[in-house]
Amino acid sequence: MRLTPRQRASWLAHLFKAVTQQHHRELVPVLAPFIAADAVVLDVGAHAGQFAKLFAAMAPRGRVYAFEPSPYARSILEPALAVGGRGRAEIVPAGLSDRPGELVLHTPIKRRGGLGFGTAHLGGADAAPGVDQMVPLTTLDAFAEARGLSRLDFIKMDIEGWEARALAGGRQTLARFLPFLFLEVDAAMLARAGDDPDSLFRWLGELGYRAFRSPMMRPVDAYEGAGDYLFRAPGAAGLVQNRRV
Repeated sequence: MRLTPRQRASWLAHLFKAVTQQHHRELVPVLAPFIAADAVVLDVGAHAGQFAKLFAAMAPRGRVYAFEPSPYARSILEPALAVGGRGRAEIVPAGLSDRPGELVLHTPIKRRGGLGFGTAHLGGADAAPGVDQMVPLTTLDAFAEARGLSRLDFIKMDIEGWEARALAGGRQTLARFLPFLFLEVDAAMLARAGDDPDSLFRWLGELGYRAFRSPMMRPVDAYEGAGDYLFRAPGAAGLVQNRRV
């Protein structure tokens, strides 16, 4: 991707922040009960690596797989994890969906000309100016089989409305490992992909998952507005049974 001078300056600023800063520290006490020291974690929609770095620190004997289909984001993610991934974070250069293949990723162009790579999204037409790129997709089930995963403890997923599609491609893996799910759920974003929160909650409920609203981890029976939700299945391995929920 050719960058304009403005976009190049923004890239340098994004790179500096990604390498030198650690965001989301306030979530450590919220998420610690669900991430053991040897946990296997998926960061789906790894962006600039702030969550992947956090998970690598929280699981010093574990493994983090950072899924990121955007070449622009990966150009920042790679050096960020080289410095802050502690040798435990691996980048997977693909998105997750309900089927393997390719799809257009739309990266908006901000008003001042920079790339809004934090809001890049799959699926649905977007009238806003941006950069469209074909990116590879795989499924969670295919990834788990290809890597021979023997455990999967925690999945963080923030992919701008593609969450339901990504989870649908991992039904067998979710049923096998019962990982904790930390999902951004936003009705407007899901609608862009033809999905909705009620259907997502219902689908996860059929797998036995129960929802909790972050950051207080208050149990909820249904969608309560845009935000982060933790989903836990009965019998899930981990520390949650003894600590918060």
